[in-house]
Amino acid sequence: MALRDFLKGATEIGKAMGVTLKSLTETPVTTEYPRDPVPLYPRFRGKHELRRYENGLERCIGCMLCEAACPTGAIYVEAEENDPLHPLSPGERHASIYEVNLLRCIFCGDCEEACPTEAIVLGHEFAMADYNRRDFIVTKEQLLNPGEPNVVIRPE
Repeated sequence: MALRDFLKGATEIGKAMGVTLKSLTETPVTTEYPRDPVPLYPRFRGKHELRRYENGLERCIGCMLCEAACPTGAIYVEAEENDPLHPLSPGERHASIYEVNLLRCIFCGDCEEACPTEAIVLGHEFAMADYNRRDFIVTKEQLLNPGEPNVVIRPE
């Protein structure tokens, strides 16, 4: 009985060592971020971005559909009438305040789908760690001027 248990244990240890030796020859899966870009899928949903038209006007017309579509209430929009001489958007109104609370956001993409002008999109930025809770409320200026994420888009 003891010899059979010994052989069974030795066989299991041999299998485990085989797995270990096999994994020693494989390349590591780890990406040296932030030195190397991280491969992401094209439909990855990261930090929000507000888009502009080619002529520089903001796409957001202050309709607040994104705020209504957000299931967690993470978006706050306050609309204001456009100045006819110096409009900020092509519509009659624009968003004077546009804030996204990243602590409440679940990155579902409902705001992106609800927007009639495709003004709000979920970009590819995923590194959003911070030390202060107030810094997780992203303002309109930050949304209009997003940074360039260190990512590579891989095929689906």
